[in-house]
Amino acid sequence: MPPSPSAPDLTVREVMRPAVTTVERTAHVAAAAYLMKRSHDNALVVLADSSSRVPVTLVCDGDVTQAVADGRDLEQIRLVDLDLPVMVGLSPDTPVPEAAERMLQAAVAYAPVVEDGALVGLVDLAALTRGLLIGRRQDRLADARP
Repeated sequence: MPPSPSAPDLTVREVMRPAVTTVERTAHVAAAAYLMKRSHDNALVVLADSSSRVPVTLVCDGDVTQAVADGRDLEQIRLVDLDLPVMVGLSPDTPVPEAAERMLQAAVAYAPVVEDGALVGLVDLAALTRGLLIGRRQDRLADARP
């Protein structure tokens, strides 16, 4: 049985989850909030349009909360009207430490995973942290072996 990969060897592919729930950038914020609740997701990938799987940004529960706090009408305002973060797109083959570093530098908690220009998954800092800890634990066990 081959050894488990260590933290530097883990890739985003191994810690990401499928990005099942997406939303178009012209959708109302209320629709995004409904989709988040229904899918039990804290973030949705925003697509360029309904026919593509090309992500343009993300919307997370904090963006919806900010819109509410600003007194905006969620039934009237659209996602394109929000100040959403610059997207940090990752490849499935991006090493976990590099992905975590890029996301931390951009101050984002979620990143879409894109392969051949199409959305294939979503990764968050919690999943990357778990990957780093698993790799670290495996490295320590390997160092302890005689």
